[in-house]
This record gives sequence, structure tokens and C-alpha cells, in this order.
Amino acid sequence: MKVVVGIPSFNNAETISHVAKVAAKGIMEFFDGDGMIVNSDGGSSDGTRERFMETDTFGIPKESFIYEGIPGKGSAMKAIMEFSLEQGAQAVVFLDSDLRSVKPWWVERLAGPILRGEADYVTPFYLRHRFDGTITNNVCFPMTSALYGKKVRQPIGGDFGVGKKLLEIYLEKPEETWKTDVARFGIDIWMTTTAINESGRILQAALGTKIHDVKDPGKHLKGMFLQVVGTLFELMVTYQNRWMSVWNIEDVPIYGETPEEEIPPMTIDVDNLKKLAKETLVVPEYVNESAVREVKEDGTLSLNSWVDLLYRSAVQYRKTRDKTVVENLLPFYFARTARFAEEVKSLSDEEAERYVYEQLGVFLERKRLLKEEWEVEDKG
Repeated sequence: MKVVVGIPSFNNAETISHVAKVAAKGIMEFFDGDGMIVNSDGGSSDGTRERFMETDTFGIPKESFIYEGIPGKGSAMKAIMEFSLEQGAQAVVFLDSDLRSVKPWWVERLAGPILRGEADYVTPFYLRHRFDGTITNNVCFPMTSALYGKKVRQPIGGDFGVGKKLLEIYLEKPEETWKTDVARFGIDIWMTTTAINESGRILQAALGTKIHDVKDPGKHLKGMFLQVVGTLFELMVTYQNRWMSVWNIEDVPIYGETPEEEIPPMTIDVDNLKKLAKETLVVPEYVNESAVREVKEDGTLSLNSWVDLLYRSAVQYRKTRDKTVVENLLPFYFARTARFAEEVKSLSDEEAERYVYEQLGVFLERKRLLKEEWEVEDKG
């Protein structure tokens, strides 16, 4: 079988049928119908699985099951990986179940390069609103780029293509892995970081606009932030011998043309972010006083202070393996997101995107301090 499209879900009855139907069209149109669609569900109570199975998928076979393990996106995706290997699939395409902008050609963009032997892992390259993807813009994109030297714009995008070889690498990891935040929202950063370090053959697929159920960072993203950043810090320990020798950032090729599409407007509550930053501020001894002062004064945080704090927190996490270190970052994330929103508010979409890329220079420049402090811990 060429391709399995896997859709992890939990209470997505409103949107899953659309994703399944579009996936079926993609398999028919681009892969001669040689594939199937599988839904891995977390025990939805809104009829998600029934809605999925009732969907007309034009003769493309489909299956839905409730996954086992810790409730979370990672457990859902692991079950899809196992199912796909059993089916002998050459590639798996993961699609988020809340996607409104998915097109049949997304399936080809994410799976085609794998089936042609050009890549083992394909990440999405979207047009997104500047206020969407705040964890990506402020943490995962710059950290992945500076640490591992690969400019992967959406390392936690959710919609991925994965080849058989990499599926086997993922599933050969110790069972303990799936008892961590990798079983939850840590899955995407884990998959991307593992792919960079253990496969290296990565492409980005131009998918156009991502329209999904957007989340306000101050109201909905706390759990995701803790799980993603905790996993990112854990991976820094796993791959320390890799990132400590990387001092250049390479472009990752983009497959396909980015279509001209409108990005739907969205807002975030900046005042609420500032308020949360001030109210939830915790001041551990490893945090720079100037960063604390910035947050106390106006609830925002400069880029330089944010980069220093992320790196110091990574070192502290490595020392203690204590999740409190990640929790302590949360008010500073709110503050940085508020400042970022203010900085890009009056820019065009292109200028805002350029600004996100320009931040990489600061992350790379200050990485030497990270390496020094990390090595001090080694000697200690």
C-alpha cells in the first residue's frame, strides 16, 4: 500500500468528515486509490467516530479505533504508526482533525516526496496569521533552527508526511517514551527533532493557508506549552552531542508553490497576556533580574531577555529534570507573546514573517553561552 492518511481525534465531530472526504479525494487523485484512511480516537463523546465512518470516501477503505495508552495526541499518532506498518504502507500522512483548509493535493505534497525517495519526513509550510502559532514562532521554530541547524518553519505543525524507515525508528524507541509528554502534545516536536537527528532527509511542503480551530495563547495554550517545551528540553539532553557542534542554519527545501490565499483575520487578547504575565510571575534564582523587571513593569519581554531565559531554563531543566522549570517559563511566554504581538501589529504579513526569521540570529548568537553553561554542568 502506498499511503495511509491518519487522523487523530478527540471530539471533532464538526470537522472530521470534511478532512476524511478531502483525504479520500487526495488518495484517489494522486495515488490511484492505493491507500486508506484511519481515525485514531481518544474516546470522543460527540459522535466523532460515527461521523467519520459515515463519510463517503468514494470507495477508499477506512477504519476507526480507540487508541490505547495515555490520553493524548501522541498516543493517537503512535497507534496510527503501528497500524500503518501492519498494512505495509510506504508513507503515512497525518492530518489534524480540525482542519478547514485541507485540500486533496496536500496528501500528494506530504507523501509524494517520500514515495519518490526524496525524503523520509515532510513538514508543513503554511501561510499563517502572525498571531497564530505563538509557541512555534517564539520557541519551536527558533530553537529547532538554532540547535539543530535546520530551518524548519513549522516543526509542530501537526500535518506531516512520514516514511516507513522513520516510522520504524519512532516505534523502536523505548516504551517509556510513550509514558511522557510525547504521548500528548509533545509528539510533534519529538517527531521533528528525531527526524532531523536520525534521518536528516527532510523537506517542507507548501500547503498554503492553515485554517483550523485557533486558540488564544492566554486562554487555551498552557497545557500545550508545558508539554511541548518540556519535550524540547528533554530532547536537548538526548541530542546534546549533536546540537553542541552546530553553528550554521541551513535552509530546508520547500516542495511545491505556495498558492496565493487570503489569511483569515484573528485577534489575541494582549492585555490579558500582560495581566497573566504579571499575576503568575515566579522568580527562580536562575532568572535574570532584568527580565523580571521588564515583566513587572509592563507585562512584556524583549527578544534578548526571552532567548537568555529559554537557554538558562534549558540548562536548569537538564540539571534538575524538574517540570517546574518549564512551568516557571509560562508567565515569560505570555509576556514575550504580548511584546511580539505589539512588535508585529503594524507590519504587513510579509514583514511580520521576515521578523520571525530575523529572530534566529539572536538565538544562534547566544547559543555559545548556552553551550558554555551546559558544559559547566557537565564538569560539575
